Amino acid sequence: MKIDPLIVKMAAENVRAEVLPRPSSLQLDPALVQKIKQWVPIFSGMSADCLMRTLALAEHCAVKADAVVFKQGEVGSAFFVLIGGEVRVEKASQNQVVELARLGAGHCFGEMALVGKHLRSATVRALKDCVLMRFDRAQIDATPESAHLIYRNIAGILASRLESSSEQLADLTGRWRNA
Repeated sequence: MKIDPLIVKMAAENVRAEVLPRPSSLQLDPALVQKIKQWVPIFSGMSADCLMRTLALAEHCAVKADAVVFKQGEVGSAFFVLIGGEVRVEKASQNQVVELARLGAGHCFGEMALVGKHLRSATVRALKDCVLMRFDRAQIDATPESAHLIYRNIAGILASRLESSSEQLADLTGRWRNA
């Protein structure tokens, strides 16, 4: 018995619709989309249409100052883009909390959750009231047209952070040896 490929495709789309929540019908101003494309490196290289579809996948969150977005040690399944406000990335180590970074509008965080089933390596806390876009890994992975660009851009962001951390470590090691 031969099965029509269109029926298979339709059945697959129905399963996908049941598994993944439907994105809200978010209407974004094209000027805002262009600004997001310029300011948010994780979306670099996306066409305006692709970016609009990707942004429609996001859950928009308001986070009050001093609230924790996620905690070190939690399992992550999403990354965030900070649209407004400021967050602090902090790591608990040897009974003290160390600030790793302060991030403002346009920065992303939690992106390591996309590249593996990692535990969160740090806590992210809002320093000011924030507006975030939350992108779930399953939804990103189900959108191949943008997923490959997001993953490529994440690789660049992580490489840049690793380079910066290596420079800081070398500087600290040099100071320690000279002390």
